[in-house]
Amino acid sequence: MGQENNDRSGQLVLILLVTAAACLALYMLPDELFGLSIKKMDMLSDLRVGSEDEDEDSNLSRADSVLLRGDSTGLSAADRERLAYRDSMYRAIMAQLRGDTLKAVVEDFSVGHIGLRRFFAALNGISTLGRPVRVAFLGDSFIEGDILTADFRERMQARFGGRGVGFVPVSSQVAQFRPTVRLRSKGWTTRSILSDRKPKYLLSCLLFDAANDAPTIAFETTDYMPHLKSVGTLKFLYTSNRATDLRWICNEGRDTFTARLPETDGVGQYVAKGSFTEGKLAFTHAQGLQALGIALEDDRGVVVDNFALRGNSGLPLENLDIARCQALQGIRPYDLIVIQYGLNVAVERTKDYGFYRDRMVAIIKHIRTCFPGADVLLLGVSDRSKVVGGERHTMSAVKNLRRAQREAALEAGVAFWDVYEAMGGEDGMVNYVKRNWAAKDYTHLSFQGGRELANALYDAIILEKTLYDNLEKTQR
Repeated sequence: MGQENNDRSGQLVLILLVTAAACLALYMLPDELFGLSIKKMDMLSDLRVGSEDEDEDSNLSRADSVLLRGDSTGLSAADRERLAYRDSMYRAIMAQLRGDTLKAVVEDFSVGHIGLRRFFAALNGISTLGRPVRVAFLGDSFIEGDILTADFRERMQARFGGRGVGFVPVSSQVAQFRPTVRLRSKGWTTRSILSDRKPKYLLSCLLFDAANDAPTIAFETTDYMPHLKSVGTLKFLYTSNRATDLRWICNEGRDTFTARLPETDGVGQYVAKGSFTEGKLAFTHAQGLQALGIALEDDRGVVVDNFALRGNSGLPLENLDIARCQALQGIRPYDLIVIQYGLNVAVERTKDYGFYRDRMVAIIKHIRTCFPGADVLLLGVSDRSKVVGGERHTMSAVKNLRRAQREAALEAGVAFWDVYEAMGGEDGMVNYVKRNWAAKDYTHLSFQGGRELANALYDAIILEKTLYDNLEKTQR
């Protein structure tokens, strides 16, 4: 009898082990199999702390108090009291101003809610600033061709003044379909931070070496937006030069400028002023010339530069050269740097984006070092869809990456704007495609979709500025 009980006990243990192994195997199944959505069995779900579906707002509602405790070390009791008061006023004014019109507001994770202070101060003093307020958009294919940024630029220039498309690289993959400027170039070799990390890159992450002794750049403005047709200044930006001669031929030959470009291994800029709609830059003795691009703009109002680079995850930004970037900031000061990445990071099988969060925190700190005087606004990843059970639905990786990006903004103490939420949240991309606001790849925006998001971002920034201005008045 004893031997029989031992045998049965052994069989029971074996059955339990096999069952446990089977359950664990079910948990390891992919999210989708043969076109069918698979619901995983997680035996340890009750033991886990938090989940990917945890309410983010409930966590982030404590963000300000966490920041206040973490970053106010060493402050006097009076300073801590002022920060606490500012925080309470921020919440009260936000509740009064927000209403029900915005899907996504700017989330300022800086202590005292001053993450965009320098940008807003520049806008408030724009009439006496003596230069344009500059915004740089760093991003991937989501904004290439001036999608989103064209409409954001137009809204900003309509309100605060300014003209022109801003910076344009010597060459790009989207030059043929970018509607905000026409540009043709010959005689250049392209270097990209995605394939060659050795050169000293700046915000565009592209450099152009003169491939022969007489390269050219030709441009023409467009009337795609009301403030693009003509500009008051032409600027040529370069990083290395020995003895290049430059000849500008503009406005059908009526205006011609000639110059010997100053020798440099840092950052140089040649400026021509007038009224311009088209032109050609012809270089001679160009051996050793390394160019960034041209800028078509006014010396007042707002300038919005699009630095989109297809395939960029954002991580290569850690290789931006500090000395050259600081030199660029001296020549071409930026007041706000917007960071938009994620499409090349979101992979469906990746659950934990802690590695990306940590790298992005370091990159934000690096950008602050490269561009002292500029505020930083981090954008969350946009919605993206995949086929689940024959239907299109939001990739779970988007939600995980979005959380990591918000955590990066929180840890770095910068402003954050949730593109996913602005698109409508869950299955927002599906709705965008139905409205022809996005391409059939369920990943990229159409120009109409870009306009919708540009308007949402503009409204969110103006609301945040109104809130900030009111907050400043209460403490005078």
